[in-house]
Amino acid sequence: MKNFFTILGGMGTIATESLARQLNHRIKITKDQDYLNYVLVNDAQIPDRTAYIKDHSQPNFFLNLREDVLQQAQLKPDFFIMPCNTAHYFYDDLAALTDVPFLHMMRIAVHRFVQDYPDETKIGLIATEGSIYDHLYVDELAKVGRKAELGGPEIQPLVTELIYDNIKQKGVVDAELYHRILRKMHDEYGCEVILLGCTELSLAQEKAPGHPYNIIDPQSIIADVAIELELKIRAGMAPTEAVKKYLY
Repeated sequence: MKNFFTILGGMGTIATESLARQLNHRIKITKDQDYLNYVLVNDAQIPDRTAYIKDHSQPNFFLNLREDVLQQAQLKPDFFIMPCNTAHYFYDDLAALTDVPFLHMMRIAVHRFVQDYPDETKIGLIATEGSIYDHLYVDELAKVGRKAELGGPEIQPLVTELIYDNIKQKGVVDAELYHRILRKMHDEYGCEVILLGCTELSLAQEKAPGHPYNIIDPQSIIADVAIELELKIRAGMAPTEAVKKYLY
């Protein structure tokens, strides 16, 4: 197979499924051959990212991802994407394993925020405890002169309930809970834009988009970027040339 990219997924599986739907339904098609070529690695056995980040005695998820990257690199994809925000904790280590370009989903999302909302100096951030604990998005936002608003102590338990108790454990999106979190971030903490720092939250946005709030959705953004890049590569542009605008 030529002109393809690799998705490092399975963190979790239905969030990865959501990304595949976006890739398949956003491409303009008139025939089967118009769809994108990609390899979807749904490694559902990757240990919990937040558990390891908060407690290094827990299983290290880098080992699984390292194996996946090295296996896929032998196929020579045009680029890698990884639809798990928290797994970007090991982005530098994973990208160093291969010469294949590895797109940084979190960094791309932060730059899209600056591009789309140049006058906003802060953004509401809801994410896994692991991402919050290790300042993954906070640090990326600081690099571009923006601040993350995390809300009060009541926010994280609600977000964790939505991600783990609902989506990961039951495979369902509690739309009322999702909208309540967004409303609180907007009304009580003054967030005109809210960043969905977990792909389960991206799934919540896909399934329950009926709200009035401005959203930065990294998974949706990386889907659009992958489509843009692969169409350019399919048209004859060299992969390294195509991806360089997104290698921040």
